[in-house]
Amino acid sequence: MEKNSKIYIAGHRGMVGSAIHRYLIGKGFNNFLLRTSAELDLRNQLAVNNFFETEKPEYVFLAAAKVGGIISNNTYRADFIYENTMIQSNIIHASYVTKVNKLLFLGSSCIYPKLAPQPMSEDLLLTGPLEYTNEPYAIAKIAGIKMCDAYREQYGCNFISVMPTNLYGPNDNYDLQNAHVLPSLLRKFHEAKINNIPAVTVWGTGSPLREFLHADDLASASCFLMEKYDAAGLVNIGTGTDLTIAALASMIKEVVEYEGAIVYDHTKPDGTPRKLLDVSKLHDLGWKHTIELRDGITAVYNSYKLEN
Repeated sequence: MEKNSKIYIAGHRGMVGSAIHRYLIGKGFNNFLLRTSAELDLRNQLAVNNFFETEKPEYVFLAAAKVGGIISNNTYRADFIYENTMIQSNIIHASYVTKVNKLLFLGSSCIYPKLAPQPMSEDLLLTGPLEYTNEPYAIAKIAGIKMCDAYREQYGCNFISVMPTNLYGPNDNYDLQNAHVLPSLLRKFHEAKINNIPAVTVWGTGSPLREFLHADDLASASCFLMEKYDAAGLVNIGTGTDLTIAALASMIKEVVEYEGAIVYDHTKPDGTPRKLLDVSKLHDLGWKHTIELRDGITAVYNSYKLEN
């Protein structure tokens, strides 16, 4: 990409898209195509086609998606598969039609089987049943990967796919019903502290293992791969290390300086027992994360306090 290349970031106001936008601005890129969902409904094929025909982006970061936590994924199953399939299909096809130089599709680590061997390497895709609670979302993302590969094979399009692990960072969603585990816990501990609530309830048993990556590191890796990687398949993006939900809760409790107790609600689902990505492929390409978890949570919490 040249500094003045025309870059379209789909989902530029979300956590991932905004991180990519910030990163590229920091590197001197200056020619961005940005549309809010109110300005461009990515589920609308005609609207997307007209946008691409008019604006002719050269590079596309496909970070737009309908996302949420366990409860949201399991409750709005039809919405998750429909909206995500429509969004990615419209953008990928329009990118082919208008001869986009390169497209990067962002998936999710939930594409891997529920009981996949750990850590999960890229070749484990489609080797077993998915976690039921987020299966519609995962299937949509798998379709996106396969669509990028199909357009590469049939039409020679330079479309690549990356699979981030669990993310956190600026512009995260802190809604207690729909948020992912880390921002949800951060908000719970913060509100318990300021309201002198004696205990914080954590969903599940605390035993599942999860890996977390700061959105700024994901942006760095995504831009690195946009420049360096040109192949079918997918590339995992993560840290290669994980911790239990219980350990995460304790870490957040310490960062927030909350002095109450932690209680586990065993009636709530745990989700997949472990989700750790094998990031050896990414490391071999020459990229590693730079933001350690405690440092990242501290920075995120400091920003959250200012806004709340």
